[in-house]
Amino acid sequence: MLDQKLVFEALAEQGVTYFTGVPDSYLNGFCNYALANFPSRNIIAANEGNAVGIACGHYFATKEIPLVYMQNSGLGNVVNPLASLAEHDVYAVPMILLIGWRGQGNTEPNHPQHRLQGEITPGMLDVMHIPYSILKDDDADFRAVIEKAAAYCRENRRSYALIAPKGVMAAAEKANNVDDVYPMSREEAIEVILDHMPADTVYSATTGRATRELFFLRERRNETKAHDYLNVGSMGHASSVALGIALEKPERHVVCLDGDSACMMHMGAMTMVSKLDAPNFLHVVLNNGAHESVGGQPSAGHKVDFTKIAEACGYATVGKAAETEQELIDAIEQLKDCGRAAFIDCRIHKGLNSKLPPIIFDHRAAIDELIADLNEK
Repeated sequence: MLDQKLVFEALAEQGVTYFTGVPDSYLNGFCNYALANFPSRNIIAANEGNAVGIACGHYFATKEIPLVYMQNSGLGNVVNPLASLAEHDVYAVPMILLIGWRGQGNTEPNHPQHRLQGEITPGMLDVMHIPYSILKDDDADFRAVIEKAAAYCRENRRSYALIAPKGVMAAAEKANNVDDVYPMSREEAIEVILDHMPADTVYSATTGRATRELFFLRERRNETKAHDYLNVGSMGHASSVALGIALEKPERHVVCLDGDSACMMHMGAMTMVSKLDAPNFLHVVLNNGAHESVGGQPSAGHKVDFTKIAEACGYATVGKAAETEQELIDAIEQLKDCGRAAFIDCRIHKGLNSKLPPIIFDHRAAIDELIADLNEK
């Protein structure tokens, strides 16, 4: 990994001292250094398009070049603001884009959700006419690349991208930041939900640890995985998939096991229940206040009142977050057959189960098994 102290010194030499984006495990060295050393100059955004907007506002107010960081899966969220806001022929906002390159070559053979994204990452930048450099794990080379990138941004009022392959901006091991703010872990909360919903309930588990924990809980409990959708990519869309299933299968309970960061990434999806009838849909946010799967950086999860937001969007709730196992059980029992789409903000503590291996499974076989289960006569 690049020496992050030198990385930030090189950026500062070029006047780049403002950072915003969505954390990525391939950038966790960068993200954690920014969090620890520049807390007032580092804005963790709800999604990558949000970050580009914040960066544009920063440039308008200061004329300083901002840096926007993201995983390459977030490129889809920035196409519109880059092409129609920051674009040179519109408002001409220069910014440096730091992009973690998931799925490069065959670096993640067990994660097909990154394969196409990795393949098309450079091409997406080409299509948007954004020049880029592929970073090396070489401190001297990084300084030269930053000098080139910043000069291009200043002289042309355009964006320049830095693509970070695996190991360049991240340590080999992610930190496991455990706290005791709330008694339940995510895995314990998921098991409580499994215990108190009907056996044929359909589950849509959000990107990250929730998918892995549901997968291995099924194995430990000797239960079928045929009822489960694992949202291994497309962060923020697990609840929409769950709602789509719930609308077509009103006889089945459908639970979204969402994350706080994922829910906030596309929070507009919550408003759909205000105009659709889905009384079999239960949306549970497993809220640890962190982007845990990519390094534990803080989210706004423990700062916002999801329950009030959900109520305003049309969900039934119990009026407050569930903070203990018994409160979660009580909420499930009150809401699972309440006659409306329902929502639970389940407060949990941070911490990863280090004993769980990565998920290795056949994605097509898994989804075909769920499709068969949903279409049984």
